[in-house]
Amino acid sequence: MAELRPSVAPGPAAPPASGPSAPPAFASLFPPGLHAIYGECRRLYPDQPNPLQVTAIVKYWLGGPDPLDYVSMYRNMGSPSANIPEHWHYISFGLSDLYGDNRVHEFTGTDGPSGFGFELTFRLKRETGESAPPTWPAELMQGLARYVFQSENTFCSGDHVSWHSPLDNSESRIQHMLLTEDPQMQPVRTPFGVVTFLQIVGVCTEELHSAQQWNGQGILELLRTVPIAGGPWLITDMRRGETIFEIDPHLQQERVDKGIETDGSNLSGVSAKCAWDDLSRPPEDEEDSRSICLGTQPRRLSGKDTEQIRETLRRGLEINSKPVLPPINSQRQNGLTHDRAPSRKDSLGSDSSTAIIPHELIRTRQLESVHLKFNQESGALIPLCLRGRLLHGRHFTYKSITGDMAITFVSTGVEGAFATEEHPYAAHGPWLQILLTEEFVEKMLEDLEDLTSPEEFKLPKEYSWPEKKLKVSILPDVVFDSPLH
Repeated sequence: MAELRPSVAPGPAAPPASGPSAPPAFASLFPPGLHAIYGECRRLYPDQPNPLQVTAIVKYWLGGPDPLDYVSMYRNMGSPSANIPEHWHYISFGLSDLYGDNRVHEFTGTDGPSGFGFELTFRLKRETGESAPPTWPAELMQGLARYVFQSENTFCSGDHVSWHSPLDNSESRIQHMLLTEDPQMQPVRTPFGVVTFLQIVGVCTEELHSAQQWNGQGILELLRTVPIAGGPWLITDMRRGETIFEIDPHLQQERVDKGIETDGSNLSGVSAKCAWDDLSRPPEDEEDSRSICLGTQPRRLSGKDTEQIRETLRRGLEINSKPVLPPINSQRQNGLTHDRAPSRKDSLGSDSSTAIIPHELIRTRQLESVHLKFNQESGALIPLCLRGRLLHGRHFTYKSITGDMAITFVSTGVEGAFATEEHPYAAHGPWLQILLTEEFVEKMLEDLEDLTSPEEFKLPKEYSWPEKKLKVSILPDVVFDSPLH
C-alpha cells in the first residue's frame, strides 16, 4: 500500500523528513543515494522544495510489496512557444541504491550503475483546472519496478512495454509504453554508482506495433515531431484519441515502412509465454532437457546462459548492431558485468585471451525434430522475428516468463550460435537455438501469413513443416499458466 503526503521540510528542532525532500542541512543524516537524486530534482525545481509524494507505507526492504520507496510529483510549466504544454513530472526513488547498506541492492562499487542503474520518470499533460497531480502514474511506476525486481531485467531507452490496458484504467487509447531518456534530468553520480533517468511514454497499440516491427527509437522520434502526440519532451496525453499515423498518414509509408525495409527491426527479443519440446526422443527419457518442466523440478538456465541471453537482448537494442551473439563468458569486474565491444572475432568458441569456455558447452545437444509453442501474442511476433530480424542476418530470442527457458532464432549470418546449418536445432539445457536458412524463412513467412491477423483464426492453431521436422503451435494462455509450464 502507498499513501499520498506532502514532503514538508522539517523545522529547526524537528528530525529530518523521511522522504527525498529533506533540505541539504540534513545531508549528513540523509541516505546518500536519496540525497543525490533529490539534488537533481532541486536543480530542476528550485521553487518546489516540498513536492507531493506517494510513499510506500511498508518499505520493500521491510517486506512491503512496493519496490519504490517514493514517487515525487512536480508541476512543470513547460514552454508554450516550443509546443511543450504544462504537465506533471513524476520521479521514482528505489530502482537505484538509495542507502548503500545492502538492504535492497548489493553495493558493487562507485564506478558502475547504482542498483539497477536508473530511476523512472513520467510526464503527464496537466488538465485544465487540475490543481493536484493524479496518483495513478505512481502505481504504474510501481508495477514496472516490480517487474524489474522480480525478473532482474533492466530497461533501456527504446524499450517497449506491452501493457494491454489503458494506463489510467479509463477508456483511453494509450495502452502501452515506450521508454526514453528524460529530456531534463541529468545522470547523477552517487556514492553507490551512477543513476540515469528513463522516461515512460504512453503510446497507442498501433504505435507499439510499429516500434516492434521497426524500432522504438524511430517511433519516439516520430512522436517528438507531432506536438499533440508527445512533442519534444514526449509528454503523455491520456485524452489523445488519434495515433500519429491517423494524424499524419504519410508517416507509416514514408518513415516506418521504409525503415523496416531498410533497417529491419532492432527488437532482438521479448519476454513471452512459450515452450518447446524435443520430438527426437520419448518424453519419459529422464535425461531429456527438452522443455520447461518435465518432472517435479524444472531444469534451469545456468547463470552464464542467462548472462548471454540478457546481453543478447541488450545489444539487440543497439541500432545497426553487428549480428553476433554475445559470448557466454562476459567478464565480471567488481561484481559488474563488463561488456566487451562486439567484434567479428567474438563467438562462443573465440580464442580470445578473455574467453572462458564453460564445461556445459560440451553437453550441447543436437536435436532432430522440435515442437515450438507460443501464446497468441507471442506467436503474432513470429513474422517480425523472421522478416525484421532473420532476413537481415540477425537473431531473435523468446525468453519465457512462465518457466526458466528460452528460444533463440538465428540466421546463417550470426556468429556465436551453437546451432549450425548441419545441425539447425540445438539445445543447451533449456535454451533452444534454431538456425533457419533464408529460403526456409521465406517459406515460413508464406505459411504463417495469417499470424499478422490473429483475430481471424481460432486457437489452437498448428503449422508444420515435416521435411524440416519443425512444428509450431499457437495455444491459449491457459496452457502456459498450468503447473507444467
